[in-house]
Amino acid sequence: MKALTPSILAVVVCSTLVSAPSEASSHREAPNISRFPTLDSTDFYVFNSYEAGRGDYVTFIANYIPLQDAYGGPNYFAMDPDATYSIHIDNDGDAVEDITFAFNFTSMLPNDNQGVQLTVGPEGNQRTVSVPLKNVGGVAAGDNSAANFSESYTLSMISGPQRTGTSTSLSNTTTSSTTFSKPLDYVGDKTFGSMAEYQTYADQFVYQVSVPNCPDMAKVFVGQRKDPFVVNLGKTFDLVNYVPVEGDSSPGAGDGGGFPGGITQSADNDDLIDKNVTSIAVEIPKSCVTGEGNGVIGSWTTASLPQARILNPNAKFADNAVNGGALTQVSRLGNPLVNELVIGIKDKDTFSTAQPQDDAQFLDYVSHPSLPELLNILFKDAVNTTLGAELETLAPTNFPRNDLITAFLTGFAGVNQQATVTPSEMLRLNTAIAATAQADQSAFGIAGDDLAGFPNGRRPGDDVVDIALRVVMGRLCHPIPVNGEDTDLGLCTPEDADVGTVPFTDGAPVDASMMDATFPYLATPLAGSK
Repeated sequence: MKALTPSILAVVVCSTLVSAPSEASSHREAPNISRFPTLDSTDFYVFNSYEAGRGDYVTFIANYIPLQDAYGGPNYFAMDPDATYSIHIDNDGDAVEDITFAFNFTSMLPNDNQGVQLTVGPEGNQRTVSVPLKNVGGVAAGDNSAANFSESYTLSMISGPQRTGTSTSLSNTTTSSTTFSKPLDYVGDKTFGSMAEYQTYADQFVYQVSVPNCPDMAKVFVGQRKDPFVVNLGKTFDLVNYVPVEGDSSPGAGDGGGFPGGITQSADNDDLIDKNVTSIAVEIPKSCVTGEGNGVIGSWTTASLPQARILNPNAKFADNAVNGGALTQVSRLGNPLVNELVIGIKDKDTFSTAQPQDDAQFLDYVSHPSLPELLNILFKDAVNTTLGAELETLAPTNFPRNDLITAFLTGFAGVNQQATVTPSEMLRLNTAIAATAQADQSAFGIAGDDLAGFPNGRRPGDDVVDIALRVVMGRLCHPIPVNGEDTDLGLCTPEDADVGTVPFTDGAPVDASMMDATFPYLATPLAGSK
């Protein structure tokens, strides 16, 4: 096989990725879940807490309801009161949850669900009329009197499998109540005053929680946040309307010293820059989730509905449907981009409803991925003609793709592999690897010589789009830095992946500095009006 020079690689990248598909991490990733936006998990994060003084804690963040426009009134973005939203933790490696945190939401109007009402009309012809807005005046920390809508939730911890385990209702330590409140979405600055005042208001909804058999308190927060995911979405869907390889000598250098015509890093390339999400965040002491395993946990998030729903033909605010039957999973997310770029469209809905213990049915999608082969079928001949080359294939040639099996299904031995190895799609985190301080984090995680980052868990500042593009095209077949030393992972060889070291990128940068440094880590949401 003819070796590729940098100039040839530039043309290869430009030509072969013209129609590479990509989506936001899990925004509308499967046909069925696109019909249930309130149950659509957009991103999932699990990482050793890097807030100062919280090194003995692990944080889980499950984001839901994708592509929220901040100005999306008058109803904004409430959670589904018929659904159960769950964060699952497997601490022994059998791909079955040992701990689940389950959230159930209730939506309410004041005045016994009649809402705020005004007396309208002259004397003798007056009517009491409910107002159409979710607030009728300013809202601030300690003053929700003008709110015309509220959400609360209950939080349960289930020990053992979710369906058969022991469930305990959790309460916040301030009031001993088992009911928690969720802040209103960021309607705008006339309602809340400013971004700083909204954040002060939202901070009231971070709760200390007592967890069974756990000596220290956990924290929980549910509320709207700025979408932390970054992706060049529009141009990517437009047949990748850019050259997806770094155009500078290094990201952000601004010197044009990379691949000719390659895309360079710019916030202008982030099509989610003006979007919000709804976050479910839990921080808990590591010792309370690791069980008797080796300190590596596997985790994922799901949303479920009762199996049957009968719509009320005369719907009311608190009575629009009757739900019954077994709780049925409709959304699932562990590692980012799996259901988008790995699972075939005919099985995307199946993956959304499957349990990790049953993931053997999807093995072929990982061991013999279609995306690299599709790119090869579409563009190999054109590339060879253009370059006068004799490339046998542009796709990695190691089968089965043990590099992808390791990254997505088993974890890396000595890094984030559990003592019992059950191939299954989960986000795996070694709780014994100390968190990297925010200022020192590499957006490329393990590939950036930062063992505390993706795919050892996932932090909000990890650039999983660029990482995933590089991994699927064979980056792990080449040595990667580990503690400053180039290390051969032994999963495949450089000869298996001729484009494995190409700096694939969508040009939309993300890093830890774009997030907060304290729980719940994600930035204040964008205002619906300024």
